[in-house]
Amino acid sequence: MPGAEEQDVEILSQLKAGDEQTLAKAFSRHRERLWQMVRFRLDQRLARRVDENDILQEAYLDAARRLRHFEDHGDSSVFVWLRMIVGQTLVDVHRRHFGARKRSVVREVPIHDRFNPQATSVSIAGQLLGRLTSPSQAAIRAELSSQVEAALESMDPIDQEVLALRHFEELTNTEVAEVLGIQQKAASIRYVRALKRLKGIFAKLSDVCEE
Repeated sequence: MPGAEEQDVEILSQLKAGDEQTLAKAFSRHRERLWQMVRFRLDQRLARRVDENDILQEAYLDAARRLRHFEDHGDSSVFVWLRMIVGQTLVDVHRRHFGARKRSVVREVPIHDRFNPQATSVSIAGQLLGRLTSPSQAAIRAELSSQVEAALESMDPIDQEVLALRHFEELTNTEVAEVLGIQQKAASIRYVRALKRLKGIFAKLSDVCEE
């Protein structure tokens, strides 16, 4: 039975040949991770109006249309290619609902990952503090939220993205480097640097959750 690396090489070869059955299998294989990305990056004001699965379906149809150009994406892994298409679909969904205003509401990353809505300090803070839901934790959540947002706003935008990709989308360091178009070592350094900025806040959050 072929190993994971051999399977990936075979899948890449079949996609480059325009095999739509292979695309369907690849999309199904990565669907949970792509859904996680949509859930994290979809503007919360659209959460009740737009279904994440509809966004994934739209992205899949777009991927099928683009399949004949798959080879143009060079050495991109299948997952990163699919994630790019899902990201573009998210941008389109945001623009359909918010129009030109969306450009100022959720910035797009002015770097390699330009097809995805940027993770904002508000969205990251919301994810980090999501477990503080009880009324007794409301004041602590508000305090920590301000601290998290301030720490994130002081970060380099790429560091913010690395943190979001690693911590919330659960990408590997290799995938983060590929998505952002940077070296793996640079991606690792940026992740460690971002975590250090939030170290004190993580400690407070851990203490609160254990109470």
